[in-house]
Amino acid sequence: MTGSPGPTESSSRRVGILAICCMSLFIVGLDNTIVNVALPSIGREFHATVSGLQWTVDAYTLVVASLLMLSGSTADRLGRRRVFQVGLLLFTLGSLACSLAPSLSWLIAFRMMQAVGGSMLNPVALSIIRNTFHDPRERAQAIGIWGAVFGISMALGPVAGGLLVQSVGWRSIFWVNIPVGLAAVALTAYFVPESRGSRSRRPDPIGQLLIMAALASLTYGIIEGPRGGWASPLILSLFLLALASLALLVAHERRMNDPLIEMRFFASAPFSGITVIAIVSFAGLAGFLFLNTLYLQDVRHLSALGAGLDTLPMPATMVLVAPLSGRLVGRSGARPSLLLGGAGIAVGTFLLSGLRASTSFPHLFLAYVVFGVGIGLVNTPLATTAVSGMPASQAGAASAVASTSRQVGQSLGVAVTGAIAVGVLGGGSIGAGFADATHPAWLVLTACGAFVVALGLVTTTPWANRTARRTAERFGLEDVPVPTAPVSGAPAPSGPPVP
Repeated sequence: MTGSPGPTESSSRRVGILAICCMSLFIVGLDNTIVNVALPSIGREFHATVSGLQWTVDAYTLVVASLLMLSGSTADRLGRRRVFQVGLLLFTLGSLACSLAPSLSWLIAFRMMQAVGGSMLNPVALSIIRNTFHDPRERAQAIGIWGAVFGISMALGPVAGGLLVQSVGWRSIFWVNIPVGLAAVALTAYFVPESRGSRSRRPDPIGQLLIMAALASLTYGIIEGPRGGWASPLILSLFLLALASLALLVAHERRMNDPLIEMRFFASAPFSGITVIAIVSFAGLAGFLFLNTLYLQDVRHLSALGAGLDTLPMPATMVLVAPLSGRLVGRSGARPSLLLGGAGIAVGTFLLSGLRASTSFPHLFLAYVVFGVGIGLVNTPLATTAVSGMPASQAGAASAVASTSRQVGQSLGVAVTGAIAVGVLGGGSIGAGFADATHPAWLVLTACGAFVVALGLVTTTPWANRTARRTAERFGLEDVPVPTAPVSGAPAPSGPPVP
């Protein structure tokens, strides 16, 4: 490792580095919710169908999910500061391009450009923080602050997005990223020393291509299925391609000395379970944001700001509950948070399964708060259980899989809920029947919450813990270091975890 700040590095410099990493997380977290608020306005200007709006969200999350692990290993090999700056520049330029997009197709393309940069920010920023804060307690506090910034950005997104869309227009939501991104690039050059991993994994281009093929074909098939016909040759071919790509990926990664995804992790029941829980719970979050935004603005005819204010109880509750979940996990383990969190997701979405254009706002408020409690409780065990029982040398690879799972969940949540609504509507446009058309989609999200509860029970049993110990023993004997670990030897942050 070269150029790393030593233990005597000044505290002001460490604070500066943490602030820069927080800036990158802030714009990425803000982008998660601010774009959802703008979807109805984007749809009206470009005369977009529901599937077009789905791609506006999923083009970003798919690319991020595909490139997260590659970005982390590339930063360890080429230099973390260098890759971090490239990511900031790409994200900033992508944001500028999105604000100038002349059509929906160009907007989707520019969102993909944004995502390439976004994939280089969070995993690399975590590596920078780990390289800067050597004391485990200070590192845990830094990660906690960093995670809290994500929660704040999630809470600000609906209101800031609504205010910008209503006063200036939807294009202005992308302008917010530009000054923050440029400032972060300049400050990184001044504050952040260059560093590399002590051992870098070799590139795995075949594994990378198979991941992209599996995710893209599955998501495309789900989004376009209602319009193209579920039994059409194109859609069936896409699903077969996704299945074949996944099978080839598993076979390929098992043969690799430096795999992109370490398949042996999945012998641990807690790790396998938490990977699925991450996919399912974040599918619930993304599906909630997508359906709720379109409902409030296109069915209830609220302004973008009104919709943002109405949605605010969900992320605000999520931010308030996350520290409580951290303490609960520390005192009683992951099971209580997973069970209560899954129940909150299930109950919150079930309350919306009978949505009407005349549903009272107190009813909506209750559903938003309950759902926010559920997501807030589930998040912390996602961060801790993913590395539970793993030796420190494998914490980074395990965390990377968990982070990728969250992004995959977001893509699938938007794809599935949108496809269900379009299928019920019988067309691609949002009309008066949209509220009724979402009923099956909300029930699917209710099932996601119930599934979290079931997996929370299974993956926290003595049998599951024994599988985790056996997996850790195998890695402990081999002890192959993976230098991308965001946190090693530090307690999990109590703030909202990062995507």
